[in-house]
Amino acid sequence: MAENGEEETGSVEASGFSDLSDSELLEYLDLEDTQESSASLSKPGPSSELPGKDDKLTSLPKWKRGLDVSSPMERFHLKYLYVTDLSTQDWCEQQMVYGKELPGFLAPEKAAVLDTGASIHLARELEVHDLVTVPTTTKEDAWAVKFLNILSMIPVLQSEGRIREFPVFGEVEGVLLVGVIDELHYTAKGELELAELKTRRRPMLPLEAQKKKDCFQISLYKYIFDAMVQGKVTSASLIHHTKLCPDKPLGPSVLRHARQGGFSVKSLGDLMELVFLSLTLSDLPVIDILKIEYIHQETATVLGTEIVAFEEKEVRGKVQHYMAYWMGHREPQGVDVEEAWKCRTCNYADICEWRKGGGVPSSILEPLAKKVK
Repeated sequence: MAENGEEETGSVEASGFSDLSDSELLEYLDLEDTQESSASLSKPGPSSELPGKDDKLTSLPKWKRGLDVSSPMERFHLKYLYVTDLSTQDWCEQQMVYGKELPGFLAPEKAAVLDTGASIHLARELEVHDLVTVPTTTKEDAWAVKFLNILSMIPVLQSEGRIREFPVFGEVEGVLLVGVIDELHYTAKGELELAELKTRRRPMLPLEAQKKKDCFQISLYKYIFDAMVQGKVTSASLIHHTKLCPDKPLGPSVLRHARQGGFSVKSLGDLMELVFLSLTLSDLPVIDILKIEYIHQETATVLGTEIVAFEEKEVRGKVQHYMAYWMGHREPQGVDVEEAWKCRTCNYADICEWRKGGGVPSSILEPLAKKVK
């Protein structure tokens, strides 16, 4: 079931690599709240400039951090984060920040990668179920579609079937984190396996640095999914972060599809209650195995698979570190010197304050320079 509304498509952060998963594509094209955030980010302001001649970034004035006491969540008008926001931080946090500040800057080759990857992902999804477009005009309707998808997938998982595009959400370190799992299925031994599809522009496996980012991403999916089936995610938390109106009547298209699915609901609150009750009573297991499958875009050849060991303590540590930036507790950081090679493929290398400061934010260097004088 697909969402189709009036809101604009979200921006794709420049990531310095050439593969995207089903979940990343869906998150970037997600309808809910995209118009609000895109509109506020695409307008040039005191903290950003759009690309200059030849579509090259010429300069990006520094934030007036001394005067700006708002957190990045507030500054970027975000109610929640995507899993890919955090996994992009794992690649380069400073790059992710520039992607938020300059949402319209997307290299042509990156757009081509999106188009090619989307075709492969769509074909995969259609192998499992049909797609139905549901017109939506409110954020409540958009979330209702997510909930209807979950309700339709729970019985399939209970019968040990295969599902794709499973929405996940949950509060992590005080912030709502949202994502879409590529695929869930059971192994011959009855273990629940999460399979993440990554398409590659070149017929070769990625470098270890990118594998590390991918491993972190699917570990986050497990972390959130497990919390959902264990009853740790609440409707009160979801409403608090998204500012949804649970009593608002659903649109006619959403209601029609709900009835076709056998669900008698009138509002988003009805659907939420049904979803959380179903998750609690379903006895669905936690995810046992995490697997990444790398596929060549042009030939659809499987290049290799990666089995990921879930290290909860390590995942929690990373999440706490990355959330500290979003909550405004620290400055954004770029890559270490050992990973400076990532800058060669970064669209923002010429304006990067982290590079100019030799691995230290300019906002920290300036006060130090004044003290020396």
